Order: sequence, then structure tokens, then C-alpha cells
Amino acid sequence: LFLKFHHCLRALTYFSHLITRYAVETTIASMSRPEHTGPPELFYNESEATKYTNNTRIIEIQMTMSARAIELLNLPEDQPSFILDVGCGSGLSGEGITEAGHYWVGMDISPSMLEIAVERETDGDVVLADIGEGVPFRAGAFDGVISISVLQWLCNADKVSHNPFKRLKRFFTMLYSSMRSGGRAVFQVYPESPKQMELITEQATRCGFTGGVVVDFPNSTKAKKIFLCLFAGTPVANYKLPQGLGSEGSNTIQYGNDRFTGKKRKRNGDVTRKEWIQNKKQKMRAKGKDVTADSKYTARKRKPKF
Repeated sequence: LFLKFHHCLRALTYFSHLITRYAVETTIASMSRPEHTGPPELFYNESEATKYTNNTRIIEIQMTMSARAIELLNLPEDQPSFILDVGCGSGLSGEGITEAGHYWVGMDISPSMLEIAVERETDGDVVLADIGEGVPFRAGAFDGVISISVLQWLCNADKVSHNPFKRLKRFFTMLYSSMRSGGRAVFQVYPESPKQMELITEQATRCGFTGGVVVDFPNSTKAKKIFLCLFAGTPVANYKLPQGLGSEGSNTIQYGNDRFTGKKRKRNGDVTRKEWIQNKKQKMRAKGKDVTADSKYTARKRKPKF
């Protein structure tokens, strides 16, 4: 009886250790990747929004990244611009826009965050909207766009109806139309993997954007920041992407100016249309299938009339 009790006690201790370890790992994972815990409108509830706004370290990081994003926009200094803040939250990044002498409008999906922004009496107007459903503004409204730590949320399917490909495409399509020709957009992102970053940039180029990626402090684990710099239309001639901070070499990745129109058809050398069809029919015959005999009309294009 004593041995049985001893083994049961050891088993309970082992299982409690596993449960504690799992809870700690889950907490760490949720802290590093909040988008894995659930949709943003639920994650940024009232308590999380208050903690986010009152934490001095978060405020400092948010203001620093906002200032860097505005710097990368390279807006004219002699006149104020109209900027869209995507995922404005409680308006911390908007304060940086105001300090730079520009006007702004923010949009966010979290009602709790926007309530704090209204209580703080931010200079910009705020709109409750899901960026995965598009950008609800008229065409050519904005001179520039900034976004801090938002785009990676669109790469997750929080609902059955959510498709990351379609949501990214809809966002970039409507964003492109809401920007003036030659306008710039800077997105600070935390991609989970290179494949996720490729997904974001591919959907942006499909919708007509050009630009590239700027990486600040690429050799640092904590200070490394990735900025996606996009242009609505063709950028100014001889324009080059800004250099990343914290390295002597170039920390930019340039994307082409050609708009992506879909998959290109691959052809086998200089094979003509007729030769390709004849080779295809020969393969079908080898499989024992009935194939129409070749004639002088094989592979000939039909006229547009009967």
C-alpha cells in the first residue's frame, strides 16, 4: 500500500510539473505572438488596452518606430501632409505624426483602443474598421500611410470566413486607390517567417505597389526592425530606398516596377503551336486513347465568324 501511494504521489508530481511547464510555454508564446491567441478585437480588450497605453516602455518603442516610419515616408517639410495610420490603437503613433506637423486619420479594429484614443483627445480622427475588409476612404485621399505592428495579423485566419490571401489583397487594393499617385506607405511588421513576409509583399505587388524592404539593425535580435516601404504608382526617377540603420552595408531589398499580372506560361523552347499539339496527340495515342487524325487543319486558328 505504501509503494502504491508513493508511485501515485510521484505521478501526480510529474503531471503537475508538465501542466506548469505547458502553462509557462503558452504564456511566453502568447507574449511573443499575440496574434496566435485570438482575433485582435478580443486580445486588445479594456484591460490590455489600458496596460498598452500606460506602459512607458511600450510608449517609447511605439514613438520610436512611428518616428522612423515617418522618416522613411520622406514627406515634404515645407507643407503638411494628410496621413492614414493603419492600426492606430490608442493614438500613440498619431502623436508622432502630429509632432511632425502633419494631419492624420486612424483606423483600428479594437473598440477599447479607440475609446482610450477618444479619452486622450488625440488630434486625429479615428475610425472603427477591419482592415481585412478594406480601407473605407475616397480615392486619392492620403499623401502617405504608416502602420506599426499590424500587417502580420492579416496572415492569420481567426474565423472560418477569413482567408489571408483575400484579406491582404482586398486591403492593398483599396489602400492603393485611397492614396494619391506617387504616395508612399511604410509598414513596420513582425513577420513570423520569411514565407509570411513573401505573402505580404506578393499581395502588395499584385495590387500595383512597388518598393522594397528596409531592415534596421539586422545583426541584433532585439533591436531588429523590418519596414515594408511601398509606392502607389511609379516612384520619382532615380529614387533609391533609404538605407537601414545599424550596418555599413545595404539593408534594403528592392522590388521591380512591373505590376504582377499573374502566372506566366512556361514554353518549352521555341516549339510552335502545331508541333506542341502534334506531340500531345502522339502521347495520347501511346496511351491507347482515340485521337483525331492529323490534317492540314490541325492547330489552325479558327476565324472569329462561322
